Amino acid sequence: MGGASAVLRAGRTHLGATGLIAALAAYGALAGSLPELPLGWDVLLVALALLPATFALVLLALPLRLARGLFAVGIALALLAVACSAAELDVAANLAKIAAASALGFVFCAYFERASWVVVIAAIIPLVDSLSVWRGPTHEIVSDRPEVFGALSIAFPVPDDGSFQLGLPDVLFFAIFLAATARWELRVLPTWLAMVASFGATMALAVWVDPFDLGGLPALPLLSLAFLAVNADRLWAVMREPAAGPAESPGT
Repeated sequence: MGGASAVLRAGRTHLGATGLIAALAAYGALAGSLPELPLGWDVLLVALALLPATFALVLLALPLRLARGLFAVGIALALLAVACSAAELDVAANLAKIAAASALGFVFCAYFERASWVVVIAAIIPLVDSLSVWRGPTHEIVSDRPEVFGALSIAFPVPDDGSFQLGLPDVLFFAIFLAATARWELRVLPTWLAMVASFGATMALAVWVDPFDLGGLPALPLLSLAFLAVNADRLWAVMREPAAGPAESPGT
């Protein structure tokens, strides 16, 4: 019975992921021909529909975080994204980027020996990300090389024209934090919800508040805050234990 249940769950997961990919691909192909919406509605569309649908794929892929050969799969998906971008297959490139960043994020998390490592990263990367957007590499890329930023980001197209963009490092750390919740038995679904909401909040704030004059804000500060806030008590308990949790082998 257990084996049959596992097969049924795997089948439902596969079906759900396939449906989401098809829906996102169809929307991406049709977005340019849809009637233009007011900016506020664009923000709501991305925050309440596109972001949850996109990152539901990462949640559905979470059971694969220890699959053998995952690093090679991530690299192959990254190369596929490059090829699709070169062929101007933007929708396919977008999906390949998401898959590649998620796979590599799962692999990196498997190398962390203790939950405290993830906590330290969650505490440091908001500062690094903010400095990069303010005066560092991200500022230079967005200001002087927008085509490079486009290649290193995921686009969330809005009706008629234009899109909101999220950097690939943001997706990578989303996958790392989500994998950490599974590895150390934290709150997986609440963490997923909070992190998706953090991206939506960052995009909404970027529309009305732009202290870096870039048309955007760093996404990692709110992402890290969401991960830490939802799991603070459990992370504290895990870090006080002699062992940080079950050992995991990275999917190399």
